[in-house]
Amino acid sequence: MPLATLTAPDPQALARDAIRSVTALATLPEVTARIIATVEDPRSSAANLHKIISHDPALVTRILKLVNSAFYGLPGQVGSIDRAIVLLGLNAVKNIAIAASLGQLFRGVKLCDKFSARDLWTHCIAVAVAGRELAKGLKLPLVDEAFLGGMIHDSGILISLQAWPEKTRSICNSVLKSGGNFCQAEQQGLGLDHQTLGQALAEQWKFPASCRLVAGSHHNPTTVQDDSRLLVTLVYVADTICCQIAQGFNLTAQHQQLDSALLAEVKIEPALIEQVKANLPAQVSAAAAVFG
Repeated sequence: MPLATLTAPDPQALARDAIRSVTALATLPEVTARIIATVEDPRSSAANLHKIISHDPALVTRILKLVNSAFYGLPGQVGSIDRAIVLLGLNAVKNIAIAASLGQLFRGVKLCDKFSARDLWTHCIAVAVAGRELAKGLKLPLVDEAFLGGMIHDSGILISLQAWPEKTRSICNSVLKSGGNFCQAEQQGLGLDHQTLGQALAEQWKFPASCRLVAGSHHNPTTVQDDSRLLVTLVYVADTICCQIAQGFNLTAQHQQLDSALLAEVKIEPALIEQVKANLPAQVSAAAAVFG
């Protein structure tokens, strides 16, 4: 009688199980979930969004702080939440709400000997800013989407850290010492990588499909064949830039080389990359002052 064939666990099933095991982390605050649903509904208006936000004084304060910050560089002081929503736009307000929720999750946990979860949040802010600047430089209508994609691209590492803390720290320390490929180390140690976990989490949070693909394919944008490929590529480039110049936690793509064919496909010139790199530290500092 032949022996039963052993099969490796399905990565998607592993991801779903991991997210179920960390319910508190995998559940967005109610106000954030309502804001996402409102902004994604084409019938919604600024008035609908104002009605939700006005019940959360802390979020009102954060939005007004941001709209008056150097990060957005808008002229004059804005004291009204209605005016702030109009000036920022619904998608930018949604991103602020998500950032407020996410920022609370990246606290007080050690990732490895050199990095904490806070360093990972710094990296996510940096990738969000770099993605935004690439989209602006290319004059693409994806500025807010690129910012959100950058913010959530490595959120799968949070799930990994909660579900398998010792294994995840061991993987981080191993890559820190060896300089190896982070995704391969995750797959060998956990049976899946942070991309699979991140995509499952973005689905749980009911993020737009393009955002889910960013979380799931930001190290492999060539696997995305639909209209979301451009957005995924922007975040891939932003992530690579931020890891190369060590903006926060950089183990996931510290040796990742930019694919010249992909850069040509989305018309990103070397001059734009150098410009983004040069401006990034100051812009990340401005963003961290309000998102950090």
